[in-house]
Amino acid sequence: MNTTVIYNGATSTMDNIIGFEFERYSKAMNINMNSDSDVSPVTLSSAWSRVARLLLLASLAVGGSVGNVFMISAVVVEDQLNKRGNAFLVNVALADLLVTGLVIPVSVIVILAGYAESLGACRFEWTLEALCFLVTVLTLATIAAENYARLCLPAERYASLTAGRITAIIIVVWLIAMTVVALQSSLDVGPDFCRRRLSGIAMEQAVGASILVGLPALTTIFLYVKLVIRVRRATRGSYKPPAAFSWDYELTKTNMCSCVMFVVFWLPFGLAVSVNSFVPVSTRVLYNLAWFALSKSCFNNLLYCVADRHFRSAYVKLFHYCCCKTTVSFSRRPRGGEGRNSTDVRLRVHIIHSYASPSSCRPTVARPNGRDVYEL
Repeated sequence: MNTTVIYNGATSTMDNIIGFEFERYSKAMNINMNSDSDVSPVTLSSAWSRVARLLLLASLAVGGSVGNVFMISAVVVEDQLNKRGNAFLVNVALADLLVTGLVIPVSVIVILAGYAESLGACRFEWTLEALCFLVTVLTLATIAAENYARLCLPAERYASLTAGRITAIIIVVWLIAMTVVALQSSLDVGPDFCRRRLSGIAMEQAVGASILVGLPALTTIFLYVKLVIRVRRATRGSYKPPAAFSWDYELTKTNMCSCVMFVVFWLPFGLAVSVNSFVPVSTRVLYNLAWFALSKSCFNNLLYCVADRHFRSAYVKLFHYCCCKTTVSFSRRPRGGEGRNSTDVRLRVHIIHSYASPSSCRPTVARPNGRDVYEL
């Protein structure tokens, strides 16, 4: 009898403790949610003045859109960049342009309309953000594969990557991303940032992220590491590679920097969402990290301007064409393959055969003054 009384008393005490702790945790979560209610996934924090938010978002939208248009145009107007493999760079710039040209302007419109929150606008923005994120992740992996094929594989194998196949790959990337985003929207699982339902990541989302994000990321790292090892092994010593090879390798290093930038901007948000599945993370932190990740689309084009000479040259020419004069001349640089020593080419046939093969070079065009001139 005494044992039963003691057991019942202990059970009642434990129930009271658990109930008290649960109540205290719920109050803490409610206080946290109430304190973060001024942060919006669409219009930033209401603690900022309306003018400050408008200026910030408008600057990001205008600057990012102009930069992404310049990046797309640079691939068209600059001869060294006008290669079929660089269509993947255009695809990344196009995804960034959708963010800077559609997502951010929607937030500007909502602020101008005087709304503190808009569920429809939030749904549109987060759906488009997820779409562009997946497109960028998959395209970065294809860029790594194309760079490896261009620099390290025989010219015959790289020639199999035709313009038609590149177009098909880009279309497949967009179809995969749209299918995944549509499934996510229809299943309605996992966290919902628009309705502030910050639950844990569902098992379906974890599996999908591992396949669509983790696998392409590992593939990208593997290909770039293997590419750098092969290039350094082939170019060590007194051997000097052709100029065209050096230019392509310089662009490849810029692509690596672009991948690092993507990780720097998006990894904090991804870690915060993952940690939120186990330990509650402040809504303010999640939304601020989401906006930080979103701003990557505004700065990726600047990276190519700073790190690659041909993008920088094309940006300068486009700026002069748009702002300084009515016409602009684009001069094509001579191919670096002219006048090479065939003995040197045979020494590094593993890695620069595509640059040594005459069939891989475009036919030269007779020019009266030594340069091709294009009038826009």
